[in-house]
Amino acid sequence: MEQAYYIEKRNPNAELPLQFSVHTQEKIGSGVMVNAHIHNYIEILYAQAGQFHILLNSRDYPFAAGDMVLINSNEIHNVFALDEGLNQYICIKFEPEMLYTSQSLLEIKYLMPFILNESTHQKIFTEEEIKATILPSILHNINTEYTEARYGFELAIRADILNLFLYILRNWHAHNIDLNIDVPINKEMEKQLKKVFDYMEENYQEDITAREMAKYCNMSYSYFSRMFKKIMKKSFKEYLTYVRISKAEKLLISTNSSITEIALETGFTTSSYFISQFKNLKSISPKQYRMNYKKD
Repeated sequence: MEQAYYIEKRNPNAELPLQFSVHTQEKIGSGVMVNAHIHNYIEILYAQAGQFHILLNSRDYPFAAGDMVLINSNEIHNVFALDEGLNQYICIKFEPEMLYTSQSLLEIKYLMPFILNESTHQKIFTEEEIKATILPSILHNINTEYTEARYGFELAIRADILNLFLYILRNWHAHNIDLNIDVPINKEMEKQLKKVFDYMEENYQEDITAREMAKYCNMSYSYFSRMFKKIMKKSFKEYLTYVRISKAEKLLISTNSSITEIALETGFTTSSYFISQFKNLKSISPKQYRMNYKKD
């Protein structure tokens, strides 16, 4: 079976497994730079030369030398080079957990815009926008620290990543961009949400209801439903549909299964309902979505 999509994972046999990786990607001439793939990492591309377009969350974005691209965790993406000369960018990948600590679970609210792959936040930061900020120096420093691997480089890179995202969040906040992160989340609610997310991850194919999840969390149905929507900005049913559609996205470009088979495998009762929900969330049909990512 032809595989037009791959899942990138950490190397469990690495001598020193890190929470991040940095490398330079380059290509002479136009063509596919990176085939469609997905990973749990948050990824940053910092273009050094050439022109590109990236298919990200079903949208095509152009970017060029001096621009920075921000890719959420678990967003399927591929990159095409457009220049006939040198096309080059620095690629920085890191695990989302680097943005918060287990001792401070409340910090996860700042992470939410970068781990929900339906987030509509800014994806492309142009050279004109960032050239006079601290971002270029931070990005170059991350690359230098990783390449030279001097004593304590892991700490330096983590500090740079935190500073980079702090700058982005504060800049968005200063421009009154609503990131939907001011939610009344506490440690107990975070613990309960994690239980729900873990359960949904394992059982999304089943007929899961908000009432069942409320019982699972030892909450009343009304309280669970109210708090879930307040925190996640969507109802439990809407979020379950989002999870199922996300699973279907992966199957659409990693298998040759029919639309009906994928619908049933991801918990939808009929293919027509699956297609309508997919269009509602992605503004594109499952068939067209598959064609977009499988094109050369």
